Amino acid sequence: MTRHTLSAEPTHSVWNRALPPRLCITPGDEVDIQCVDASGAQVRPGMPLAEYLAIDRTRIHALTGPIYIDGAEPGDVLQVDVLETRHHGWGWTSIVEGFGFLKDYFRDPYLFHWQLEADSTSSLAPAIVPVRTFPGVMGVARADAGEFRTRPPGPFGGNLDVRELCAGSSLYLPVFVPGALFSTGDGHAAQGDGEVCINGIECPLDLTLRFHLHKQQPLAAPIVESNNSVAPDSNPDSWIILETGADLADTARAATLRMIDLLVTRWAFTPIHAYILCSVAMHLRLSQVVNEPIHTVSAAISKQILPARTLFPIP
Repeated sequence: MTRHTLSAEPTHSVWNRALPPRLCITPGDEVDIQCVDASGAQVRPGMPLAEYLAIDRTRIHALTGPIYIDGAEPGDVLQVDVLETRHHGWGWTSIVEGFGFLKDYFRDPYLFHWQLEADSTSSLAPAIVPVRTFPGVMGVARADAGEFRTRPPGPFGGNLDVRELCAGSSLYLPVFVPGALFSTGDGHAAQGDGEVCINGIECPLDLTLRFHLHKQQPLAAPIVESNNSVAPDSNPDSWIILETGADLADTARAATLRMIDLLVTRWAFTPIHAYILCSVAMHLRLSQVVNEPIHTVSAAISKQILPARTLFPIP
């Protein structure tokens, strides 16, 4: 295992399989990754609203990467272990006209600044908000050629905004191009399910990630193996199926069907028994409803009710 460091700059704000890798690593390596905030370092503490409204929105997400994983090929699975996350003591949340789950109700732009302690923030008194940092975007290059904005997530991962991806969790991604070309960013100090106003607590973020490669394994879309013991407001450690789509009901059905398939293939349930288990024990949640036209649905089952399994054994 080798430990690498990757600075934030130069960032990129599109998915493009032709982007040259900024770092080449071997499976098993760890990488310390610096990420600017989602604005691409345009927002600063105390910035007035007028200046915020004038930022260059083509720089939104400002991802660090790509990282080339030696030996990764289409059909493989990339395992990304989130080992550590570190914020910089500040963050921001905005309301922008035309965006957000309630965009027809909240139309006036607004910018809120947060001061972050190690584990909480009292900036929005009298609330005390737990701080649990995670990257909103983690993904690999898409299969199709060309440039694509980073806002919609997909089978490649991307702008998933799944708050369970904090330290101790693992993300499993299908690989679509040689080297996988992994990128990350869009740091959040906290986020509710749905991310309803368009932002979590956006913040610059330093990450330590470890990468493993599982050769020629079937995986249609991302899966999370979560560790939420550090967050008492969260569900326990879980297996989480992530599904993205434009129709929420269809996306929720797809996530449920994939969970049933996981229970059948990994725990030897019959399909009907897997369906019943989902009905009595699965948490079906809206992880984000604001990256229109694509939303993210999470289907989670606690590890406490299933025999221990390794989804993909480390080679």
